[in-house]
Amino acid sequence: MFRGAFKNLSSIVHKGTIIMERDYISQVAPLQRAALKERCILVDKLDRPIGEATKEACHELNAEGTVPLHRAFSIFLFNSKGELLLQKRSSNKITFPDHYTNTCCSHPLAEIPNEMEEEDAIGVRRAAIRRLNYELGIPSNEIKPSDFFYLTRIRYQAPSNDHWGEHEIDYILFLQRDDITIDPNPDEVSEIRWVSRSEIENFMKTTSLLTPWFRLIYKFKLLQWWDNLHSLNKFQDHENVTYLSD
Repeated sequence: MFRGAFKNLSSIVHKGTIIMERDYISQVAPLQRAALKERCILVDKLDRPIGEATKEACHELNAEGTVPLHRAFSIFLFNSKGELLLQKRSSNKITFPDHYTNTCCSHPLAEIPNEMEEEDAIGVRRAAIRRLNYELGIPSNEIKPSDFFYLTRIRYQAPSNDHWGEHEIDYILFLQRDDITIDPNPDEVSEIRWVSRSEIENFMKTTSLLTPWFRLIYKFKLLQWWDNLHSLNKFQDHENVTYLSD
């Protein structure tokens, strides 16, 4: 009887510990918490789809401090002056809140069939239009999938805090336009700014909070791409996934 009571008490304590450990999820802002139910595309290191999982499962650190590898994209929007649009992620974001990053970063979703299509990254391009609309208020009819220049893919991984992290194969999409409407969603974006090529080095040196993918892309790739905005074809690589790390 005593042993049984001890077992029941241990079970209660264990359940209570789990609840306390996951209490951080209840602290997530409502719209961000709802988005945790979206389903990301799981991939292997060659970017071959191997399944799907919720956004929560794809970003919640496991006991080893890692998260499943999943498909994502990063958009770099330039104007005709060659300035790059940066955003500051809102304080509500689950990973890397209040960090500066490139124009828009998100995921194609498994529950949207046309975002699963792979030929010429058409599914990713469609997802990019959807997220530009959601994050930056850019009307979906102002951008076509063919407007994006699909440059290459990179893979990176990084923890955000004790609970959340990233491990993504990131499609790099460039876009150069002036004639678009921008009206940021405050739940996603707290600030936007255009940065010139001559300003970016100082910006990166003096800004303490930068997303890891943006910092790594800047460190290894971005300046060369930026200097060749009108001849990006020579850097295009759809065959390989480049792993970037510090």
